[in-house]
Amino acid sequence: MTVSRPSVAATVGEDADGSVGPDAPSAAERRSALRRGGAVVVLVLLAALVPLLGPDLALHESGEAAAPGIDLVTLLRTVMFGALCVLAGHAADGWLTRRVQDAPEPRPANWSGTAAFLGALAAVGLALIVANGNIPPDTLAELRPGRLWQTTDGRLALLEVNAFIAAGFCAQSRRPGSAVLPLAVVAAAEALRAHPSIGPEEDPLVGSALTFVHLTSATLWAGGLLWVLRTMRLWRPWPRPAAALLGLYARVAAVLFAAITASGICSTLRKLPLDSVFTTAYGRVLFAKLLLVVVIAVLAVLARARLKRGGDPWSAMVPARAEVVALGLVVATSALLTAVPAPIWWDRPLWG
Repeated sequence: MTVSRPSVAATVGEDADGSVGPDAPSAAERRSALRRGGAVVVLVLLAALVPLLGPDLALHESGEAAAPGIDLVTLLRTVMFGALCVLAGHAADGWLTRRVQDAPEPRPANWSGTAAFLGALAAVGLALIVANGNIPPDTLAELRPGRLWQTTDGRLALLEVNAFIAAGFCAQSRRPGSAVLPLAVVAAAEALRAHPSIGPEEDPLVGSALTFVHLTSATLWAGGLLWVLRTMRLWRPWPRPAAALLGLYARVAAVLFAAITASGICSTLRKLPLDSVFTTAYGRVLFAKLLLVVVIAVLAVLARARLKRGGDPWSAMVPARAEVVALGLVVATSALLTAVPAPIWWDRPLWG
């Protein structure tokens, strides 16, 4: 079955001399591009506020000392997690579109190369901090990349750098879906780093497994929604496949949300004393993240309800776009959560 194309009159614009040309964008397209650019700028600024203001707010009157370079570490992890989401969204392209009947040809511009570069750059910055004893180096003389091989954290940091590079090459190849493998390596390395085998935590592999499920599900949720909305913008002349794409993503997102919720609850019970939610930096950041997740869940339900009620995908895009913004803030908040001091159990936990 062939897919109908939009009329030529709808895709052409007016040249500077008043003639109509196929490459001249219309005024509506220019306004739309400006709105999208403005939304991206606002999202970046909001995400940047988390590493700039978040550490001081989280540590205020908690009695805990800030780790050296906590602002820089939060910023680098925000970039790295954001790159991971973008790459995961592109990797999910083939799996989603193959399941949409009569899917049109247009696809969003491939951001995977830029995302992989930024992710690798952030991972290199974090690796250099790890090599310097988890203290940001002040001078070039303090850079000791050779020390990375001497610690488990250092080797994991090197693994993440190489995995981002490999993901970039895979995403640009003929089989972009193969980028899932190096992205899974990044998630696994982050999960192992968050639960070292040497430390007060019992059964660190259980904690690593929970973190891996949580990070993987969240990455696919955020990256997948960003890719779906970008694709739907190109599919405006084909509302039926666009609605099918959003509906398919909604079903997948429901499963991902269940996995995020279950793994998050289990991780919290293992790591955070319940009476320290508002008295520790970790608890405060976790509570802020929980509030954002509740907002995201409400927006997701609203978008799916609009889609189910009217079958119009464009009415569902408004709350879905707000959901993307909130997910961006969750990414930055999650980065801050990895940088603040870990909670201390003065007594052994009853569970785990």
